[in-house]
Amino acid sequence: MKEIARNIDGKGLRIGIVQSRFNSTVCEGLLASCREQLAKQGVLDENITLTTVPGALEIPLVLQHMAQTHQFDALIALGAVIRGDTYHFEIVSNESARGVGEVQLHAGVPIANAILTTDTDEQAEDRMNVKGAEAALVAIEMVNLLKAIV
Repeated sequence: MKEIARNIDGKGLRIGIVQSRFNSTVCEGLLASCREQLAKQGVLDENITLTTVPGALEIPLVLQHMAQTHQFDALIALGAVIRGDTYHFEIVSNESARGVGEVQLHAGVPIANAILTTDTDEQAEDRMNVKGAEAALVAIEMVNLLKAIV
């Protein structure tokens, strides 16, 4: 049996990041841990393109446009949706996740989804460092996996 090994070498990869500005403290934390992990894996800072959007619902559209440029090996979505007192939390959480998934499947470009959906600010702050770094690793691994399959 042939098995494709995990490869998290980011050398030479071009990564696009779309970050929400809503819940900015958490999103900045996600970005910092993501960039740190990308650098650890060999992704050069000049090969990372960052764009920001107002909130999580705007992330999929920008991801789609970035994917269509064919300039990126992988994309990363960073955001934080924190539960409030209304149904809006469910709408934003579900629709942003659905949109990210659709873009990934239609464009064929790996997208690491690190849009946190939490009940409290504290939960989001507890997760931001881990999830930002995980998103970097997911993006790199998926690019390398798809290259190995071809």
